[in-house]
Amino acid sequence: AVFELGLLDIKAHLVDILDKIGGQCAELYPEKPIYDIPGIPYITGHGLTDALMQQIKPFNATFHLSEMVTSLEKTGNPGFRVTTDTGKIFECKCVVVAAGGGSFQPKRPPINGIEAYEEKSVHYAVRKMENFRGKRLVIVGGGDSALDWTLNLQPLAKSLTLVHRRDDFRGAPDSVNKMRALVADGKMDLKIGQVIGLEGSDGVLPACAIKGNDGAVHRVEVDALLPFFGLTMKLGPVANWGIKMDDELIPVDTGTFETNIPGL
Repeated sequence: AVFELGLLDIKAHLVDILDKIGGQCAELYPEKPIYDIPGIPYITGHGLTDALMQQIKPFNATFHLSEMVTSLEKTGNPGFRVTTDTGKIFECKCVVVAAGGGSFQPKRPPINGIEAYEEKSVHYAVRKMENFRGKRLVIVGGGDSALDWTLNLQPLAKSLTLVHRRDDFRGAPDSVNKMRALVADGKMDLKIGQVIGLEGSDGVLPACAIKGNDGAVHRVEVDALLPFFGLTMKLGPVANWGIKMDDELIPVDTGTFETNIPGL
């Protein structure tokens, strides 16, 4: 969309809920081979993203990452007011909705009462690493996201515990080796099991309960819990915008696509 607008000499602001450019290619399969791009026999998701970024570079688009558009209002003919979840407002004459199946929403772990701690002590994404400096962290998950943030946040954290339901990880082998080396050096903890309960009130999380595969329950002091259980694609606020064309409401599919395919 940015490229086509650029050909028309239209400058674009691009808003994306992810913290990086690339959508599904960057989030779901950055290293997975792709064979169905016209004229390109073989490329990875990361490679395709890099090529697209190079293609739109001359058009100087402005990117607003880790943001979600929450409302779209008609203000004139033409004229729209676009508002994001961070309070940012755009006044524009043209809006292109290039959301595909929708925005990526984190999968919530099955922990009673977790909703009360979200955005305060429970975080499904890391937007500013510095916010976690000097804190006691518990990261939950066994994929690349959990391992990458374990390695990146461990130097900043007061303490860090990685929790996974089994002693077998889906992430890159090099990341697994680095994580195990930190555990062996006593620089972080690894617990095989799952978080079963949270302590605290008013969104403040002083501790959580972790049940090991041996049935033992451990109380771990924590300032922030970071679950990385994968993502679900949902249309999100787009379904409520009431988008019209020629005075007719456009029906919007509010179905979800579960990104839970092995190997992706």
